[in-house]
Amino acid sequence: MPDPTTAGPLSSGTEDRLPLSVWVTGQTDPQTQLAAGPYVAETAAELHRINPAVAAHAIARYTRPGALVADPDCGTGTTLVEALRAGRHAVGIAADRRSWETARANLTAAKRTGAFTDGMVLASTAGGDVNHLVGLAGRVDLVLTAARPRLVDPGPAADLTAVLARARELLRTDGHLVLALPRVRRHGHLVDLADLATTAARANGLVAVDRCVALLAELRGHRVLTHASLAHRRAAERHRRTTGHPMALHAHQDLLVFQPALPTAATTVATRRTNPARFTVVVPAVRRDDLAALSAA
Repeated sequence: MPDPTTAGPLSSGTEDRLPLSVWVTGQTDPQTQLAAGPYVAETAAELHRINPAVAAHAIARYTRPGALVADPDCGTGTTLVEALRAGRHAVGIAADRRSWETARANLTAAKRTGAFTDGMVLASTAGGDVNHLVGLAGRVDLVLTAARPRLVDPGPAADLTAVLARARELLRTDGHLVLALPRVRRHGHLVDLADLATTAARANGLVAVDRCVALLAELRGHRVLTHASLAHRRAAERHRRTTGHPMALHAHQDLLVFQPALPTAATTVATRRTNPARFTVVVPAVRRDDLAALSAA
């Protein structure tokens, strides 16, 4: 597996040959993880959240202390809290006021227990409009977010495209996007969100560099012990009664990792020939102190 701190983006068409990483992130149940945060009680009600252990693993793997982590659709804020606990700067957008209140309460609780204090969450009525993050475009080291695709028109492909477009605008040229995919079904069959997300990523100038399975179940010797919630167990039972077919309890979460695509030699030559004046792009250096001041503003 390539080291994310040194490996560059893969060329287009290599996504299907990526090695599979398995993250042992389910050794404790979600309720224990939330209690250790500490997270407020309302956090448990978010079905598509990124579990704290998964967020912590991704942040440790793809960033260093002092990095900037963002979640443009942060839900109840588990990504932001785990970033602060790991000594990273954190900024996020909540899609509705209720999520914003919960995420803000979680950030406050984390700061009171000694976590890094440079974190904020903004409210949005536009589902995470990146325009709220004025000044952060192109400066984020890691975008860690959960996809929340809808099965109604315009469908999950459009939702994934919107998420990836927002993330691409925020990322540094060497940054990473980690996208957590839920398991959604249509007419009783799982929707292949990974394929839809990879296609949408290419259209937004992103290439896959890793694909991961984050365990939600505990490994105990040769056994896998599920930590499925009561809601998931009831959903599985309803599915069995309705269709006559059993449905497996959730034991893992799929994650895709992307980076901005590097320009090819052909693209560079074509750009130089067609518009020499725009060939050289100067990107000013940004100090971490400046980012801290910007996030606190």
